[in-house]
Amino acid sequence: MSSKPHSHAQWSSRLAFTLAAVGSSVGLGNIWKFPYMTGESGGGAFVLVYLICILLIGLPILMSEWLLGRLGQKNPISTMSHISARLKRSPAWVLIGVAGVLGAYLILSFYSVIGGWALAFIADAASGSFETLTSDTAGSLFGGLLGDPTTLLAWHSAFMLMVILVVAGGVAGGLERAAKILMPLLAVMLIVLVGYAATTDGFADAAAWLLTPDFSKLDKDGVLAAMGHAFFTLSLGMGIMMAYGSYLSDDVNIGRTALVVVVLDTVIALLAGLAIFPVVFSNGLDAAAGPGLIFQTLPLAFGRMPGGEVFGVVFFVLLVFAAWTSGISLLEPIVEWLEEKTPMSRVGSAWVAGIATWLLGIATILSFNLWSDVAPLGMFAKFEGMTIFDLLDYATSKLMLPLTGLATIVFVGWFMGRDEVRSQLNMSDSAFSLWSFVARYIAPIGVVVVFASSL
Repeated sequence: MSSKPHSHAQWSSRLAFTLAAVGSSVGLGNIWKFPYMTGESGGGAFVLVYLICILLIGLPILMSEWLLGRLGQKNPISTMSHISARLKRSPAWVLIGVAGVLGAYLILSFYSVIGGWALAFIADAASGSFETLTSDTAGSLFGGLLGDPTTLLAWHSAFMLMVILVVAGGVAGGLERAAKILMPLLAVMLIVLVGYAATTDGFADAAAWLLTPDFSKLDKDGVLAAMGHAFFTLSLGMGIMMAYGSYLSDDVNIGRTALVVVVLDTVIALLAGLAIFPVVFSNGLDAAAGPGLIFQTLPLAFGRMPGGEVFGVVFFVLLVFAAWTSGISLLEPIVEWLEEKTPMSRVGSAWVAGIATWLLGIATILSFNLWSDVAPLGMFAKFEGMTIFDLLDYATSKLMLPLTGLATIVFVGWFMGRDEVRSQLNMSDSAFSLWSFVARYIAPIGVVVVFASSL
């Protein structure tokens, strides 16, 4: 497959790029997983360890992916092929780009289904369905959705259509426009929800649960959870940040921009906790409900609250926006590759990539109902009982993403010229020496620990 002549787009401003990168980082995990892990693992103590981990693991890899993308000015696969050939390194390094694009495709196929759940719950909240829920029926509302493949397909299709339409618009008309609209709206909705949560009886308890340092609760598992989330929260190892970096101009300071993205991502996750858990606490519900917190516990809480119908709609719109911005970023590296390597236009590439992703998503839908007993690798003890959805999640989050992230930081830290890396990062000698030490030793060791612990 040969490349066609391609004029590479660029972000119009550092703000547009930052909003798009934050939008990619802020996803469903920020809305429930990070606040839940924080509360269970020592509150402020967990946040402190997480911030250290994100500075030592997430930040160097994020900067490396942007650096590679800006140097290559192409899709992740072509970028790694071009840079490794120019540096006379093994052509096997192109697998970083291949794994990133493939990982984005696999993840979006089931992420779109989950985004469809959030769309379905907007309709449920608006219709007043939450008001009739009891502790016994809250689970059946979600279970009924999972058990209905036709309804799941409709919402999955709607979510993928939303993603395709944005990405088809290109960098300026699609990615930038969505980021500039969705991210400020997401922030406003979060602030409104936190403001409402502050009026509930459970706000003080929830804030203490989230933010008070308690090192007695921070065990080995909590530290590993902080390390793992520091890696996964920034959309690393999926080709996303390399694709976004390919649209980056030379005058953007990679280090400073990466710090801004890390701070905003963390602030949004904590605000989500301050919006969710006061509602849970004030209704005496289980804060440790995991994924069920969003789709079972919160609907029950909204049904009991004054004005719960309105705030239920606002919350699930917020959830859709978070999923939407992440879905857009997941489709982008696939579309960028198709647009550059085939005769298809941007619009055609978006539709082909989107439809291919939508088709694979049907397997995830059926995993929750008609194929719930199908375990493709069940003959192996390790994978016994794992559905297609479970296998997709395992293959990407446990294997592909950490290995791709590890290969990225090793390539930049050990196989690229120090002068070229320092020039791209625009750092002083002392700052670059510190970054280089972290990138060459600390970050790779951290990723290996995350990888080993996840297995």
